[in-house]
Amino acid sequence: MDVEYCEEYRMNSRGVRLFTCRWLPFSCPKALVFLCHGYGMECGNFMRGVGIKLASHGYGVFGIDYEGHGRSSGARCYIKRFDNIINDCSEYFKSICAQEEYREKKRFLYGESMGGAVALLTHKKDPGFWDGAVLVAPMCKISEKVKPHPVVISLLTRVEDVIPKWKIVPTKDVIDSAFKDPVKREKIRGNKLIYQEKPRLKTALELLRTSMNLEDSLNEVTLPFFVLHGEADTVTDPDVSRALYDRASSKDKTIKLYPGMWHGLTSGEPDDNIEIVFSDILSWLDKRSGEGGTDSIKSIQQSTPGTDSLTATASPTTVIDQKPYRTSSKGKYLYGQKTRGFYHHSAM
Repeated sequence: MDVEYCEEYRMNSRGVRLFTCRWLPFSCPKALVFLCHGYGMECGNFMRGVGIKLASHGYGVFGIDYEGHGRSSGARCYIKRFDNIINDCSEYFKSICAQEEYREKKRFLYGESMGGAVALLTHKKDPGFWDGAVLVAPMCKISEKVKPHPVVISLLTRVEDVIPKWKIVPTKDVIDSAFKDPVKREKIRGNKLIYQEKPRLKTALELLRTSMNLEDSLNEVTLPFFVLHGEADTVTDPDVSRALYDRASSKDKTIKLYPGMWHGLTSGEPDDNIEIVFSDILSWLDKRSGEGGTDSIKSIQQSTPGTDSLTATASPTTVIDQKPYRTSSKGKYLYGQKTRGFYHHSAM
């Protein structure tokens, strides 16, 4: 299947030039998916694999680099107000949904890591607008393993308005902690659009406050969602994804925890693991976009049976192993596909 890739810039309401991109199937998309990238990341290169995978299965996929991220303008990875990100994403995503050819399409948010917080807060801004969200290792809380000591946080808070852009927050190397596969890890480290310096003071405190606010308001989540988390994740806390599942008011909610997997489920794991994760995501989206039934689902999914208190039943699904390459003339991606069967366990 051919996928069309396009890039363009737009000006936000504050006069900041923002990079946007899209991956589209040549047939009419069956639904729209809007990408929210993680802290320090970007859409055009880092999230290309997500865009290609979803578009090759018939979804229209749209991404935006936040202010100060990737190819958008602004001080590198400086978040003055987290609400600015939410407003920019909401304005851009809704402008796509308002286009005539997309008005009747279902609309899904897709967030990875900090992008999970962006997706949840974008939903909160207009709860009835969205048809669902895929949340991959979402930042609903900063893991205690990477959070600065409370004394350090207190000291930094006192000077945040004096030196907001200073890169002085002590943290561990997130790339080393997030991406398991060493080859993929080094490729990600070589992406010059990814911010790899110490967090700026104001940015770190905005992330901390946002995660704390989210943790306290998980019951306000009402949209259908699928939360995926590696049980060995030390960047964002899988226990908070469990709390999101337990406390959210959504009638349609699903969680899947992957034993042994790290934070970068779609980009940092061995190929077989990434294949399983994408198969789970596509299965969830297909069911809610009219491709695989429309039953309301409330479930806990595990990669091994017998690890939760609900009865697990096996159901067949398909994995598509796609190997993309880019043409030099039209900027399109072409695919060779092969399929194989496997089973996942879902409790209903």
